[in-house]
Amino acid sequence: MTYMSQEGYDKMIAELTRLESVERPKASAAIAEARDKGDLSENSEYDAAKEAQAHLEDKINRLKLAISEAKIVDVSRLSSDAVQILSKVEMTNLTTNSKMSYTIVSENEADLRAGKISIKTPIAQGLLNKKVGDEVEIKIPRGTIRLRIDKISI
Repeated sequence: MTYMSQEGYDKMIAELTRLESVERPKASAAIAEARDKGDLSENSEYDAAKEAQAHLEDKINRLKLAISEAKIVDVSRLSSDAVQILSKVEMTNLTTNSKMSYTIVSENEADLRAGKISIKTPIAQGLLNKKVGDEVEIKIPRGTIRLRIDKISI
């Protein structure tokens, strides 16, 4: 089971619909076009089209599985007392004194450019269940960082 926001769930549904209604017919058309070019045993276009279709079907199946395992979090029941999934955490890196802000989301919703990190990342794991004012040391691939939680919001 994967906990996620309604927004993330809706995006996955939209992507699945796009893949099934737009990309799948394109893949079928590409295979048909390549098939029309003659001998399939030496037709690299046909092989490439079949491979692209297989990748597309795999992506569709993974998306369907993620949707079936999704559990939408009721944000009205969340609290900003401690860090949890869908919490927006504002913090200070105590080594560099720089401010940072992340929203903790499911793996499928992670988007670093949008400030959304996966709940499975070391930083998110180190912040879970911590409160405003807590200082934490978190091991990351480049070493250890020290963070102070300044604000938690939903």
